[in-house]
Amino acid sequence: MKSQIMELLFGKNSPKQMIPKVTLFLVFALLLFTISPLSHPLFGYRHSSSPSSSSSSFEDLMNESTSAASLPSTSITMCDLFTGEWVPNPKAPYYSNTTCWAIHEHQNCMKYGRPDSEFLKWKWKPNGCDLPIFNPFQFLEIVRGKTMAFVGDSIGRNQMQSMICLLSRAEWPVDVSLTQDDYFKRWRYPSYNFTMATFWTPHIVKSKEADSGGPTNSGIFSLYLDEPDERWAAEVANFDYIILNGGHWFMRSMVFYEKQAIVGCHYCLLPNVPDLTMYYGYRKAFRTAFKAIINTKNFKGITFLKTFTPSHFENGLWNEGGDCVRTKPFKSNEVELEGMSLEFYMIQMEEFKIARKEAMKKGLKFRVFDTTQAMLMRPDGHPSKYGHKAEANVTLYNDCVHWCLPGPIDTWSDFLLEMLKMEGVRSAQERLHPNTN
Repeated sequence: MKSQIMELLFGKNSPKQMIPKVTLFLVFALLLFTISPLSHPLFGYRHSSSPSSSSSSFEDLMNESTSAASLPSTSITMCDLFTGEWVPNPKAPYYSNTTCWAIHEHQNCMKYGRPDSEFLKWKWKPNGCDLPIFNPFQFLEIVRGKTMAFVGDSIGRNQMQSMICLLSRAEWPVDVSLTQDDYFKRWRYPSYNFTMATFWTPHIVKSKEADSGGPTNSGIFSLYLDEPDERWAAEVANFDYIILNGGHWFMRSMVFYEKQAIVGCHYCLLPNVPDLTMYYGYRKAFRTAFKAIINTKNFKGITFLKTFTPSHFENGLWNEGGDCVRTKPFKSNEVELEGMSLEFYMIQMEEFKIARKEAMKKGLKFRVFDTTQAMLMRPDGHPSKYGHKAEANVTLYNDCVHWCLPGPIDTWSDFLLEMLKMEGVRSAQERLHPNTN
């Protein structure tokens, strides 16, 4: 399947064929001169050094992280970051539920008694290269003076909370939210003039709950598939990076509107309304979101499509007693992307390819932040029943959708930092060969 995805994104020529050796030399030379004024604290990283999860090691980490010699180099990983294996990492995690206040209760697995901790001690190893552990100082230098928005459902918020915890080794942010609504938070890092925000938009497009019950008793929603959710779309021009995600809310009952008229639904059981399936709504929603970004006046930033992350319910659906009780990752040959997760993933990739062509015409950058395969292999990283008190009355009693913090989702920051480092190389290469993107 990976070869199909690569061809879908790049055509028949592989990325390696697109970057001649002479071009690579020029690109790296340009990158070196571009980043050297900011990079004095970024050289000399010892790739074997990373913190331990014990309290004494955490203190060592704090001391070590402030040393220039311990920070990652500006070397760039030239391989497919998103195909690989989870390998043991006894030095993880890099924060705890007692050292980070940004963890929401329903992801605070250790607080609510999760008995095992081995799920914390893994890192992602791409095939053919190494992926450095996230370094908060380097990240904050790269994003100095910039803004980042997480646009999508609670998985995006889950990712931002993880990043706050990881960045806490360098600095805690200041709450500069424009509202008291926890679904729309903004955090600023004063020393770096970096701001990140979350825009909760479960369907990406304009939507509203039409009935709290519906056929599945989990709500039926009206989706206006040709109208982006203005709560985020109106803010796009204010951000340098957009990280877009969405998926799990499209499994609920929905009625689809286009041009303000009903065109169909997904499991709505309404008379004379055709069932177009959730895939119809999913495709149209991402198409509309991409168009909204491309057509935003004065937007010059980078859009990252963070791909669909599968849930791991076993022995039943989420509302039928399904649970996730595994305690270690799958190997790549033990699990395969299939069914609904594969369909969602392919829809995203297909719509991304179309949107990227249009974005290129306006000089905009669209990138794939492909977490799907890595997270498919982590059935052990969800809260399950350890996201609430045992007697709590909650809708999602066994949570196999979100991710424990600390936990596997911390690796998304490893990915993001490496992708941001790569942007320097890609920008230089695009200036030299503008038609090879």
